[in-house]
Amino acid sequence: MLTLDTELARAFWGEGVLDVEVAAGADVLARCAAGAGAPKDAIGWLDVDKWAGKKELEHVEELATRVRERADTLVLIGVGGSNNASRAVAEALRPAGCRVVYAGNTLSAAELNRVMDELSGHDVVLDCVAKNFETLEPGVTFRLLRQWLESQVGTAEAARRIVCTGTPESHLETLCREHGWAFNPFPADVGGRFTALTPVHLLPLAAAGVDVRALAEGARAEMSALRAASAGENCALCYAAVRHLAYERGCAVELFASFEPRLRWLGLWWQQLFAESEGKEGRGLLPVVASYSEELHSLGQFVQDGSHVMFETFLDVTTPCDGDSCSVGDSSVEDGFGYLDGRDLWDVNHAALAATQRAHAEVLPVVTLGMERLDAEHYGRLFAFFEFSCYISATLLGVNPFDQPGVEAYKHRMFAALGKDAC
Repeated sequence: MLTLDTELARAFWGEGVLDVEVAAGADVLARCAAGAGAPKDAIGWLDVDKWAGKKELEHVEELATRVRERADTLVLIGVGGSNNASRAVAEALRPAGCRVVYAGNTLSAAELNRVMDELSGHDVVLDCVAKNFETLEPGVTFRLLRQWLESQVGTAEAARRIVCTGTPESHLETLCREHGWAFNPFPADVGGRFTALTPVHLLPLAAAGVDVRALAEGARAEMSALRAASAGENCALCYAAVRHLAYERGCAVELFASFEPRLRWLGLWWQQLFAESEGKEGRGLLPVVASYSEELHSLGQFVQDGSHVMFETFLDVTTPCDGDSCSVGDSSVEDGFGYLDGRDLWDVNHAALAATQRAHAEVLPVVTLGMERLDAEHYGRLFAFFEFSCYISATLLGVNPFDQPGVEAYKHRMFAALGKDAC
């Protein structure tokens, strides 16, 4: 289960202030739980079973088995919502299946050359994910890696090692038919950044060896609970209310912090979700990710003594998994750290977390989202929680959470500079 601890924020704002904000959002919660007023082509993720039900999971697992039989490395070619969610899970859980390499998220020649060097000597399958096969980063990467793969195994064998996920009847599907590449339809009613619990991410995760059934079950349980819970008992509404209250009281930034480096990629997924969903019409909080305790020696200084323009959300893993324990042994060297003799670093890290929460709460609102364990089930819960919270939060803010007009602005200028319109 996930829990949201708002005690420190309530103390900062004063008794009853947050409760009033939560109560005011009850109607928005009801509308969001029902998907009322939202475009029908944007809310397919609200029903986890639609894209991660039994039939869909069986299909994903079958494809993943075929990938592992053919290759030791899967290259996921995609940008933003096409790779952030699967990368968040794989980098945290480090499963023992097929290695996943991430590409298509940069135009850096040095990085593309590094990826191709890294792939040398490996059996490779390419997984190109592009809802709109016009985005430059995945498009040019797919061309380069496809050419590289053909040079390694020949055109015919390369065709058997390519799978594409895109919009039906798109140019990408036409290419797949012409060249014999496998094609999977991109979920028609889910926007890219809300696709965490769809085959877009379930396929690479299953190939990597992640228990995608546990991931889906966690998301299903969390989403069902959140859509059914009343306003006063609803963690997603409470988190959205915290964000809205902070924004209305002058905060410009939400700092998303954890003391676990394995959560870094989850933070980047969270950052895209909220930045792209809420940053519109001159409104919204700037989402910033902090990795503690390292960045306590940089961002921590600003939080404590700089301009107080932010509030802070901590993500805390409350129960250790295998490999999360490391005892500090006694030492015959008088190094000044004898007070740690016999202590476990898990407990030391959580002492640092608690101290930081208390120190930061003296100068800004602090809330903590707790997840019991860092595993597939709880990652599913996190995806469901944040996607639903984002929907509520953007609705409270008065913006459409499902479009991204600002992203298109740079694309038009870039394509014009590259001469696309002249082709």
